[in-house]
Amino acid sequence: MELFNYNEPFELENGDILPKVTIAYHTYGTLNRDKSNVIWICHALTANSDAEAWWPGVVGKKGFVAPSKYFIVCANILGSCYGTTGPLTVDPATEQPYFSSFPMITIRDMVKAHIALRQHLGIEKIHLLMGGSMGGYQALEWAAIENEKIENLFLVGTSATESAWGIAVHTSQRLAIEADATWRFHNENAGQNGLKAARAIGVITYRNYGILVDKQTDPDAEKLDNYRASSYIVYQGNKLASRFNAFSYWLLTKSMDSHHLGRGRGGKAEVVLQTLRQKTLIIGIGSDILCPLHEQELLAQHIPNSTLMEIDSPYGHDGFITEAEKISRALHEWL
Repeated sequence: MELFNYNEPFELENGDILPKVTIAYHTYGTLNRDKSNVIWICHALTANSDAEAWWPGVVGKKGFVAPSKYFIVCANILGSCYGTTGPLTVDPATEQPYFSSFPMITIRDMVKAHIALRQHLGIEKIHLLMGGSMGGYQALEWAAIENEKIENLFLVGTSATESAWGIAVHTSQRLAIEADATWRFHNENAGQNGLKAARAIGVITYRNYGILVDKQTDPDAEKLDNYRASSYIVYQGNKLASRFNAFSYWLLTKSMDSHHLGRGRGGKAEVVLQTLRQKTLIIGIGSDILCPLHEQELLAQHIPNSTLMEIDSPYGHDGFITEAEKISRALHEWL
C-alpha cells in the first residue's frame, strides 16, 4: 500500500473543508510507454485498495485484469478506515481523531480524491474504469465529471441513483449503530455491537431468500435453538466488526444515500447517462435484491454505447464478488 498526501485544503461538496487529505492506494503491473494500459478499480462499501485480495479471479494473475498486461490502480475511498482520511484520522484543529465530527461526504467527494491521485500519478487517460455496487457509483460519477479521460467503463450491480429501497436499508443499518450505547464514545471501538447488527441487516440484502434457505437450513427438525442461519448472521457481524469501524460505516452509508447523477446537472440522471460516450459493459445479477436488474436495464437504456449482460447466480448482490470467473470471461469477450 502507498500513501499520497494532498497537502492542500480539500473542499467537500457540502462546502466543508478538510485541511489536507491522505489517500491510500495500491498499484499492480507496469505503466507502458504511452500510458495507455491503465485500469482503475473503484471499490465497494467495506473493501480497501488491495483489489487483488478482495476481487480474486477478476484482478490478478488468474483474472482478466492482470498485472502482466495492465497498470492497475485502486484507491481507498474517502471516509474509510483503511488508510485514506476518515473518521479515525487525527483532526489537525483538535489533535484528536475526528470520530463522529468527521464531515459528511458524497460519492463526488470520493471521486474528487481519485482525480487528485490520478493527477499525482501522471495519468491522463484511463483505458478501463470499473466498479461494482458502490464502486459503480464512483465510476459513473467519474465518467460524468471527466468524460474525455475515460475510454471504457465496466459497471456491475450498480445504479444511476440510490433507490428508496437502498436508503431505507442504510437508514435501518444506521439506526442499529445509533442504538448501541457506546456509539458516541470517542474511541475507535465505539458502536461495535451496533455495527454487527448493521452488517446483519446488510447480509440479508446482499444475499436473498433462495441462497439462505439453500445454504443455511437446518436438517434437524427437532431443534429449538442455535439455528444454522442465526449462527451465520452472527458470524458475518462479528467478522466485519473485527476489521471495520462503525464511524466509517455510518458515514459511508450516508454517502451512498446521496448518490444521484442528476444532482446539480438538471435533476435527471437519465439525461446525464446519455452524455456518457465510453464503450460500456453493464452486468446485472438476476437474483440481486439490493440493486436489482432493472437498475442496470435503465443504465443500458440510456448510455449510448453500452452492452447489458445478465449473470445467473444464486448469490444475489454478492454475485459481483463471488462470480469472478463469469465476470472475468465477460470482460475478456467484451473488451
